[in-house]
Amino acid sequence: MRALLALEDGLVFEGRSFTGPGETSGEVIFNTGMTGYQEVLTDPSYAGQLVAMTYPLVGNYGVNQEDVESHRVFVEGFIVKECCKTPSNWRATQSLPDYLAEQGVVGIEGVDTRALTRHLRLHGAKRGIISTEESDPMVLVERARNLPTMEGRNLAEVVSPASPYIWNGTRPEPAPMAADGSYAWPGMPNGDRGIRVLVYDFGIKWNILRLLQEQGMDLLVVPASFTASQVRSVRPDAVFLSNGPGDPAALTSTIEELTALTRDYPMAGICLGHQLLGHALGGSTFKLKFGHHGINHPVQDLSDGHIEVSSQNHGFCVDIDTLEDVALTHMNLNDNTLEGFAHNKLPIIAIQYHPEASPGPHDSRNFFRRFRNLAMEAAGLQANAE
Repeated sequence: MRALLALEDGLVFEGRSFTGPGETSGEVIFNTGMTGYQEVLTDPSYAGQLVAMTYPLVGNYGVNQEDVESHRVFVEGFIVKECCKTPSNWRATQSLPDYLAEQGVVGIEGVDTRALTRHLRLHGAKRGIISTEESDPMVLVERARNLPTMEGRNLAEVVSPASPYIWNGTRPEPAPMAADGSYAWPGMPNGDRGIRVLVYDFGIKWNILRLLQEQGMDLLVVPASFTASQVRSVRPDAVFLSNGPGDPAALTSTIEELTALTRDYPMAGICLGHQLLGHALGGSTFKLKFGHHGINHPVQDLSDGHIEVSSQNHGFCVDIDTLEDVALTHMNLNDNTLEGFAHNKLPIIAIQYHPEASPGPHDSRNFFRRFRNLAMEAAGLQANAE
């Protein structure tokens, strides 16, 4: 089925839909991973975006229900050079075309993804439309120009859960209520009390919850709308801010609530959480030209010079020059942008990349141990360096 991809600047690609008829729109970006397309598709941080994969053949190992990072596909559309319809992998339960069609997500193949990627690198991320319904490319181009830009979009409130939940080790479950009407902490599987960490879900990837739990943390996961007074009412030991989509500067009310929490609790953030902590500490963010989306991005830990092979997915960046009492801890070696910071006086750490992913495969897992130790020290417990 003939399909068109039209960008706001007039560039048009003709391809074929491998998911049936449909139309979708969003910010067109590219991901450089050779594998991991299922994790990409189900990462809520991609909400509002059409994702082009730079690797030419996608879908050859199919999909399964074990590798998802959330409860559904969040990309607005999927762009590939060639889609494999007959996967070959013992873990596969479904083909990529069937999976996307079942979720109502439009996929287009036959696109020169090398040319598209080069265009986005030279000119930056663009608004775009994929359509099998409109045959006039100039009509699509004009409609793409009228789409909202990513700047100013609060997409975290779109993907954030409606109410608090706990993590049962494999899936979310509704948070139990305490006798006083507040939310109860789940406790550890053996009945012991772990470090109580309140997790803000701005579009969290499930592997973050798995790795926090592995560090001995009781997790109460709350929506983006959770206020500072609500946080204090459940008396956590620490607060964690997740990844998520959209422009961090648009979350003005959330930033106000987080600012009120920065002096009360140890805090850590990943990706959007990193950016929101930057705002909460008085800083600002800016839009990257085409963002960082993919794996094998080199990041240097400035404390010891160690290089981490990282997974990344962000279109905004914290401006370190706008922060006070904050030390730069990690730097992107591709473009020298900020990848991590720590507060000089408060127990607050944050990184821009994704330590829960596995390109290294475990280069960045120490971030979760660092956060655990901050929380334990604040709670008066003996920190463990292992």
